[in-house]
Amino acid sequence: MDGVIRFEHVTKRWADGTTAVDDLSFEVAEGEIVTLVGPSGCGKTTTMKMVNRLEEPTSGRILLDGEDIAHIDPVALRRRIGYVIQQVGLFPHRTVLDNTATVPHLLGWPRKKARARAAELLELVGLDPAVHGDRYPDQLSGGQRQRVGVARALAADPPVLLMDEPFGAVDPVVREHLQNEFLRLQSQVRKTVLFVTHDIEEAVRLGDRIAVYGQGRIEQFDAPAAVLGTPATPYVADFVGADRGLKRLSVTPIERGDLESPPVVHLDDPLSAAAERLARDGAHWAVVLDDADRLHGWVAADTIAHAGGAGTVRDRARRMDAWLPLGAPLKQAFSTMLQHDAGWIAVLDGERDDHFLGVLTPASLHEALRRSIGADAAGSERADVNLRTVSKR
Repeated sequence: MDGVIRFEHVTKRWADGTTAVDDLSFEVAEGEIVTLVGPSGCGKTTTMKMVNRLEEPTSGRILLDGEDIAHIDPVALRRRIGYVIQQVGLFPHRTVLDNTATVPHLLGWPRKKARARAAELLELVGLDPAVHGDRYPDQLSGGQRQRVGVARALAADPPVLLMDEPFGAVDPVVREHLQNEFLRLQSQVRKTVLFVTHDIEEAVRLGDRIAVYGQGRIEQFDAPAAVLGTPATPYVADFVGADRGLKRLSVTPIERGDLESPPVVHLDDPLSAAAERLARDGAHWAVVLDDADRLHGWVAADTIAHAGGAGTVRDRARRMDAWLPLGAPLKQAFSTMLQHDAGWIAVLDGERDDHFLGVLTPASLHEALRRSIGADAAGSERADVNLRTVSKR
């Protein structure tokens, strides 16, 4: 239960009577990233600030690991929770290493232990402490300062991390890189994360679940694929956008059932045998594997015919650079097809020495997306969805 956050009928009203958050109830599970997304002024940042008591709820209660936070000293509570904001808030007169060690120092850690922990965290977020540790914040780029902010929030190893538009102040290229690094980091540290953003694409990319805010209320709380595939209300459909089908590609993984099985030949097979295989299957090309069934490339039927059947597949095979591991998002598959101008991409088993599994084509990619949307609509597993029963939208 370490790190579980629970909201129970929480309402926040300002002194002028305005309701910022209205009867909010939801839970963030241990090790989960929940993204709060919505337009400015919808209450998502207020929701976050109530978790570390920068704002107090008007009614209801918030529990951390089953304990009502209203009964916890605010300073002690905040030292148990990492907090990352858009402008980072680093101390300009302190070095990067000392900034990162701020909370361990406040907790009374010995200086040597605190600085060792800070150095460890800087390395974890991709900053060499030997290079960056003695620099000051104004000597860093915006992206580097954001990394220091994340490292500082993690320094005392808090179970909970609050992140308020942490990557909003950097350019799109740096932002994407920071998002990638954050997901890599989360795979190692597994914190319980409440992440505020106004960007639906960021929410979809980072969140295990998404809370889509209307005005002070959650309109839908669900997995990213479900929010994009089956919006709960017209408001959610409008917010996620008319291109939600394209966005859905980024959260739908390639699965074994999505793959097609083309003819397969091996590098040392005689071309005559390869020609027979292609003729038997009525195929124009075959995937070429090495003797360990790893992808080498492909060979075309007309290339074999031109060779007159003499030699081996190795002599005529072409390299294939369009490939992805099983589980990669369909968006990446679509991008790879476009990048390589490929009519198909190979899919490999990253857990079995890149063993070849099959290929994904534009048609099978489309079917995979339809099957995913149909599964959410029917409340079933993708493998159980018969596409003939899924209405086209």
